Amino acid sequence: MKQRATMTQNKEQEKRLDYLLEVFKEDSVQYKDLEVGERYEDKRMALRSLMNIRMPRYMSEEVLKVQDKFLTEEAQEKGIVTPAEIPDVREQYGYSNPYADKLSIWQGDITRLSVDAIVNAANSQMLGCFVPCHKCIDNAIHSAAGIRLRAECGHYMNRKKMQAGRGYEEPVGQAMLTKGYNLPAKYVIHTVGPIVGYQLTNALRKDLESCYRNVLKCCVENGIRTVAFCCISTGEFHFPNEEAAKIAVKTVTEFLAEYGEKFDRVIFNVFKDKDREIYEEELKYILQC
Repeated sequence: MKQRATMTQNKEQEKRLDYLLEVFKEDSVQYKDLEVGERYEDKRMALRSLMNIRMPRYMSEEVLKVQDKFLTEEAQEKGIVTPAEIPDVREQYGYSNPYADKLSIWQGDITRLSVDAIVNAANSQMLGCFVPCHKCIDNAIHSAAGIRLRAECGHYMNRKKMQAGRGYEEPVGQAMLTKGYNLPAKYVIHTVGPIVGYQLTNALRKDLESCYRNVLKCCVENGIRTVAFCCISTGEFHFPNEEAAKIAVKTVTEFLAEYGEKFDRVIFNVFKDKDREIYEEELKYILQC
């Protein structure tokens, strides 16, 4: 019976995918005649690409409901992870620091986490990544959340541009809260990290510190007790991984020293083995001092 239910569910997902693909092709105008292979993977990549390049604008509620059902089912298929399933660093490494039970390292896809908020490393346009199927965290979060997330970000930016002028770009180090939509997380906190060019400077270090501190302040102001940080500014923004982790761990632990009662768990989400090792070393250093 379970296998039959799964087969029916898969067929329903494929129907939703076919419907959404046709709608988004027509909506794009430029790609309305896009030819896509018959494999599910090809169609799914094409849909994600069309969602990635779409500017925030009206879409019918009927289509949005199908999109939401498709993405929430997909989230279930990927596997949702709760904080209860993630050991804290006291359990995992035996650290006795007062805040060790409020900190975790988790390696995996941040869009699977069922926490109060996940942190998105945004760009200054604050609309998500427009490069089809790009591997950045911004693209992954918007793709899993659906087009309602870009629409909310668009409303935010429009208000800012009305106040500050059409050339407004979100400053580095701020924190902006949106709903999570089809993510397991209730909210997304968007922050623009510093971009490292020729060399790392103290000003850039301060900017990254501001990202972490303002995200945590946003959590306190909005009653967010579980938050997962991505590795802000590493990767595409070229902040050295070791330096970024050092700033992240120092800023978070200092904040917990003052507002620890406001949080149940702060998770450092990493994707690569290298980053996991770096965070393990930083936490070991900080928590055993």
